[in-house]
Amino acid sequence: MKVLVTGFEPFDGAAVNESWEAVRCLRAAWADEQRPEELVVARLPVSFRGAPALLRRLLAEHSPQVVVCVGLAAGSRAVRLERVAVNVVDARIPDAAGRAPVDEPVVADGPVAYLSSLPLKAALASVRGTGVPVAVSNTAGTYVCNATFYALAHALAATDVRAGFVHVPAADVVPVAGSARALAAVVRTAADHRAGRIDDLVLAAGTEH
Repeated sequence: MKVLVTGFEPFDGAAVNESWEAVRCLRAAWADEQRPEELVVARLPVSFRGAPALLRRLLAEHSPQVVVCVGLAAGSRAVRLERVAVNVVDARIPDAAGRAPVDEPVVADGPVAYLSSLPLKAALASVRGTGVPVAVSNTAGTYVCNATFYALAHALAATDVRAGFVHVPAADVVPVAGSARALAAVVRTAADHRAGRIDDLVLAAGTEH
């Protein structure tokens, strides 16, 4: 089984992007996991057009059975397992290419939203076991992370690939090594679910607001 995990390039003057640093850390530690899956990692541009375009090329090149895209949520206090990708772009700031679409669809005539096909509740339980703070999130925002998540789900809608999006916090909240442990737990769980080795769980993880 092949697993694709992506992070993002540094953006907006930052020296690093914790999403990519966590993915790099995951790659370095993956051999110690002694898992049968082949791990492929890639870094995406923070671009409404560039990130989905590169992601589609990676899907075509590698034909993965599990895909986990990772982004930075600088204001978050926990790793966020994203449940929903919505078909809207509303950019507060321009992307790396200088584009700032407002109230535009990610995919013209696409569905309003897609749900993650990762086993979110089983992944939630697995990440909790690492001691890293984690939550199921019901919004991936309206910037490049959400657009990438939506484009991923749209590209794989007619397949049995398990795919979704994870946000990691800034390193001063959760160290990169902790985010990498959380990602490893998500990837292991998704691969086991895709292979039929485990079922998803039924756990309450919703919010009232």
